[in-house]
Amino acid sequence: MGGGNGQKSKMAREKNMEKQNAAEKGSQLETNKKAMSIQCKVCMQTFMCTTTEVKCREHAENKHPKSDLFACFPHLKK
Repeated sequence: MGGGNGQKSKMAREKNMEKQNAAEKGSQLETNKKAMSIQCKVCMQTFMCTTTEVKCREHAENKHPKSDLFACFPHLKK
């Protein structure tokens, strides 16, 4: 007897909701773009907000040997 179309519809709805919730988690590309908040003022290359002063100094020395570190990254001035 039982097991009519109502049950099938309910199961299909629940399955679709799970798929939709999984798709919303999706990619972190947007989050990563927002985190690229440090920018070299000479070449405009962006770096993650977690980049250390050491990495900034390394970039300035390797890519812009004629420029000062603070010309590339003015936020490092104290």
